[in-house]
Amino acid sequence: MSEQLSDWTHNVTDIPAGGLDRERDASESERAAIAEALKLLKLDRLTTRYRIKLQGDGSYRLAGKVIAAVEQACVVTLNPVPDDIDATFDVEFRHEVDDPDDDEEASVLAGPDVDILERGVIPVGRIVFETVSASLDPYPRREGAEFDWQDPHQADPKETSPFAALSQLKDKK
Repeated sequence: MSEQLSDWTHNVTDIPAGGLDRERDASESERAAIAEALKLLKLDRLTTRYRIKLQGDGSYRLAGKVIAAVEQACVVTLNPVPDDIDATFDVEFRHEVDDPDDDEEASVLAGPDVDILERGVIPVGRIVFETVSASLDPYPRREGAEFDWQDPHQADPKETSPFAALSQLKDKK
């Protein structure tokens, strides 16, 4: 987990009855620390808009959007690959998280993520960091980049194919 946005938190005692709406931009030092933690070449922009609201059952719902401009290294050429992230998050914080019954099939995608509310603090920064991390392309590839590697010890691929080896056995009869 990233400590870069550790101060992006809200105590539940500070959340008004009508909810809390915020917009926040990461500072240059926060962006640099996140870029290092996620092994990005650059993180030019990181903005989030979110709302925290008390639910009727005593839980809190954090919902919002992350907008970021990132640069990753191409997996083929290592050249920069720019990308824009525009992702939403929706997390419910509860004092206790119930395990679903064995008979009950709960779909992970059926509703918001559920997290335990620890020490009465909603860790918005952690959720923003996880959203950015999950939104990154795991194999960024620059347009037109091709991986065309050949074994330098293999002169002709036909000579070492399994079928070539079988054909050599056939000729020996």
